[in-house]
Amino acid sequence: MQDVIVRAHATWAAGDDQGSAPDDVEAWLYVAARNRLVDLIRSDTARRERERRYASELEARSPGPRVSEQDDSLTLLFLCCHPALSEASQVALTLRSVGGLSTAEIAAAFLVPETTMAQRISRAKQTIRAAGLDFTMPTGAERADRLRAVLHVLYLVFNEGYTATDGDELTVPALSREAIRLTRWLHRLLPHDAEVTGLLALMLLTDARRAARTHSDGSLVPLAEQDRRKWDQTQIAEGTALLAAALPAGEAGPYQLQAAIAAVHDEAATMADTDWPQILALYSLLEYLAPNPFTTLNRAVALAMVHGPAAGLDALAALAADKRMARHHRLLATRAHLRELAGDPDAAGADYLQAARRATSVPERRYLALQAARLGQ
Repeated sequence: MQDVIVRAHATWAAGDDQGSAPDDVEAWLYVAARNRLVDLIRSDTARRERERRYASELEARSPGPRVSEQDDSLTLLFLCCHPALSEASQVALTLRSVGGLSTAEIAAAFLVPETTMAQRISRAKQTIRAAGLDFTMPTGAERADRLRAVLHVLYLVFNEGYTATDGDELTVPALSREAIRLTRWLHRLLPHDAEVTGLLALMLLTDARRAARTHSDGSLVPLAEQDRRKWDQTQIAEGTALLAAALPAGEAGPYQLQAAIAAVHDEAATMADTDWPQILALYSLLEYLAPNPFTTLNRAVALAMVHGPAAGLDALAALAADKRMARHHRLLATRAHLRELAGDPDAAGADYLQAARRATSVPERRYLALQAARLGQ
C-alpha cells in the first residue's frame, strides 16, 4: 500500500497525464487522493507507524487547508462520476483518481493504447474545469442521482474484470479486485445504504466463483460444469451476510436483487440443486424494476429451466428485434443452448458458430467454436 501512496503522490504532483503543470483541479484531486489513501490504510495496524510518518510528509507538501478525509474522499468519487462526463470517462477517471491505478494499468485492463487512455483522462479533467465544477458533495435528489452513477461505474469496472470484453484472458482480476476494494470503501462511508451494501454483496458472491471459471490453460468452464469446491466460501459467507443485512432495510433495488440471484446460485451444491423458480421470480422482479436486455436474456434461461426450453426460446424471440442485442454473441449463444435443450442440434450448432464469429473475447470464442464443432458445425 505504501508504494500506491507514493505513486498517487508522484502522479498528481506532476500534473495531468499530458505533462502540464498542476492547476487547482489537480491540486484538489491530489489532496483528495492523498486523504483517501491515508484513510484506507489506517486500518492496517502493522504499518500504522510508517503510515503516520508518511502522512505527515504528505501533509507538509499538500496545498490548501486539510478537510475531512472521509468527506473529501467521497466527494472525489462523486465528482469522477459527474453526469457531465461520458461513461467511459467516469470509469477511467475513477480508476485513476480514486483507485490510484496508473494510466498504463488502466489502458492495459481495457486493451487500449496508453496514449488513448491518457487523452481520455485528460479530456475528463478538462471537462471538469470547463464546467466549473467544484468539490462539494451534492445534496438531495442530485446526490441520489449521482450515487446511482457511482454504483454503476463500480459495477461496470467489476464486470469488465470478471468477464473481459476483449483479449486473450477471460478475466482481468486486477479490475475486479479494485472494484471490490472501492465498493468496500464506499460501504464503510455509507453503511446504511442498502444498494451500496447490495452491490458489495453482488461482487463478493459473483467473484467467489472466479477460481472455477477457467481450466489451467485459461479456457472457459461454464457454470454447469464448474467444480464448486473451488468456490470461495469465505466470500460467499460475507456476501450472504451483507445481503441479509440489506434486504430488510427497505424496498429491494436492482443490485440487491442481482445479489440475491447470485446467492441462490452459490448455495446450490450442484446445478441440479439450483432453485430455478426462485431465480425466475427474482429476474421477473428485476426486469420490472430495471428493464435491461441482458436481464431479459438471463430471465429467458431461468424460464427455460422452470417451464422448458420452448418457453425460454419464446422469450428470446422478442430480443432478436432489439438492435442492441440482435447481433450480440450472448443472445446467439443462449439461443443455441436452449435449442440444444429443445432437441434441435443443427440449429443450435449454427447459432454457436455465429456466436463464436461475433465474440471478441478469445476464451469465449474458443468455447463457442468447440460447442459448434461438437454439434457438427
